[in-house]
Amino acid sequence: MIMNAEKNARHAARMARKKAIIDAHIAEANIDTGIMILLTGNGKGKSSSAFGMVARAIGHGLKVGVVQFIKNRTDTGEEAFLGKHCEWHVMGDGFTWETQNFEADKARSENAWAMAALMLNDPSYDVVVLDELTYCLSYKYLDKETVLHDLESRPEMQHVVVTGRAAIAELHEIADTVTVLGDEKHAYKSGIRAQKGLEW
Repeated sequence: MIMNAEKNARHAARMARKKAIIDAHIAEANIDTGIMILLTGNGKGKSSSAFGMVARAIGHGLKVGVVQFIKNRTDTGEEAFLGKHCEWHVMGDGFTWETQNFEADKARSENAWAMAALMLNDPSYDVVVLDELTYCLSYKYLDKETVLHDLESRPEMQHVVVTGRAAIAELHEIADTVTVLGDEKHAYKSGIRAQKGLEW
C-alpha cells in the first residue's frame, strides 16, 4: 500500500510538472488567424484527415468548400455524406497515369483552380480544402506563382488544407502546419483491394 502511495505521488508530481509546461505553451499561443495545413507524404490518410477537418468545421457551423483536383470519382462516401453540408466540387479526370494526356490534365487543373480561387477570394468561406493540389504543381499543370499568390492573399481568417504527395518546397514554406504521412504497412501491398468505407 505504501509503494502504491509513493508511486501515485511520483506520478502526480510528474503530471503537475507536465501540466505547468503545457499550460504555459497554451497561454503563449494567443493569435487568432487563418492557417494553412499541408498534408503530404506517401502514406495513407491525407485526404481522410482533411475530410475529418471538414466534418469538424461543419459541426461548428463553419462554411466549407472542397475542390478535388485530379480525382474524378463522385461515388465516394465522403462526398455522399459531407457534400450535403458543404460545397463540393470533383474536378479531375482521373489520375495522370489513367489520362496520359498532359494538355487535358492541365486544362482540367486550370478549371479546378478557377473554382478554388473563387473560394480563396471569398471571406464567407471559413475552410477551403484543396484535395490533391500538390500533383498539379509538381506536374506543372498550374502556374506555381499564381497558386502561391492566391494562397497567401486569401482572407485573414480563412483556413486552407492542401493534400497530396510530393508537395513542392514552396508549399512547405508557406504552410503553418505540415504533416508528412508515411506507411509502415499497407494492405494494398498484400494484394488487398481498396475497400468501400475505408479508401473511398
